[in-house]
Amino acid sequence: MIDPGAGSGSGASAWLSSRVTGVDAARGLALIGMFVAHVAPDVASDSLADVIAIAHERPRLLFALTAGVGLGLLTGATRPAIEHRGTLRRQIAIRAIILIALGVLIVTLLKPLVFVILDVYGVAFLLMLPVLFVPGRVAIGLGSALLVVTPAAAALAERDSAVRAASDGAAGFAVDWFLTGAYPVIVWVPVMLIGLGIARLDVARASSVRRYGAVGLAAAVLCMPLGYAIPENQVLGADPSADWMVPARASLTTIGNVGFGLVVIAVLVALTALSSRTVRAASSVILAPIIAMGAMPLTIYTLHLVVISAGERVENGVVTDDSWPMLLGLVLGSMAFAWLWQRYLGRGPFERLLRWASGRARQPAER
Repeated sequence: MIDPGAGSGSGASAWLSSRVTGVDAARGLALIGMFVAHVAPDVASDSLADVIAIAHERPRLLFALTAGVGLGLLTGATRPAIEHRGTLRRQIAIRAIILIALGVLIVTLLKPLVFVILDVYGVAFLLMLPVLFVPGRVAIGLGSALLVVTPAAAALAERDSAVRAASDGAAGFAVDWFLTGAYPVIVWVPVMLIGLGIARLDVARASSVRRYGAVGLAAAVLCMPLGYAIPENQVLGADPSADWMVPARASLTTIGNVGFGLVVIAVLVALTALSSRTVRAASSVILAPIIAMGAMPLTIYTLHLVVISAGERVENGVVTDDSWPMLLGLVLGSMAFAWLWQRYLGRGPFERLLRWASGRARQPAER
């Protein structure tokens, strides 16, 4: 996510060599998880349904984590920029506005049958601007503290009649962005803060990997079983003595799933950067298509929305885009496209455009 290189030739090689490929691999897995959540059809087997259900929450939180790491790397990693902070904030703000506009445009024109993250992603970037350069431990501490309460607040807001009425009004899009949507910003920003802090403390240093991997494992092991043991879809007020379950389940499951994401990043960074030379080489080859996907997330995510919108059809009187061939085509097609493009052209096409539009391509590289 450090962004020094040009588009092709030696510039592409320099750009590739600068990336933390374990983070790219984690982002690529998050994209694949989103594909599963979007187009995997219903199955009769409960066990297979449970496996597919893994893709309904963890991938988007993993995506938010890697987004925070990416912001940290983009703004200097362990040595955050000092002289050009205003320029970096402006560039990120421009990217955010473009993402918001692109998300709204896609929803308006394509009307996909899935929730689109791009506009929410842009809003979260804007909210991250004031805290871009806080120390790593402060970012992690603030993100962790907020993560205890914001999922609970979002779950309560989703069930509040006044908030629901506001979401149906003229400003409903803003209510969805912040509180009631599939990707509420009040949850995404704390997760991004944790990712930002990890980048500041060096996402690829062995001691850091062990630390955030261990913390993530503890959070996943402790919080996920507790959270998922609490019944979901409770109606507030039906049994006032059980109303505490709504916020408790939301916060515990979110913390556990973010912990799972930290473990994924730690394992993939360890495999691609910290293991023996043989393991690193084998991991890089095996994961290369997924790494390539994760290095061009805007391109892959946007194109997948185009594909699934084009694949909508009517079955039994219901409009759907779900099918196993669609899922297989998205995964294999994205891997092949991303790997070939990255190998021969470097940075993804939409990433190039976003970089140019924000002004980053027209100035000397900054680390």
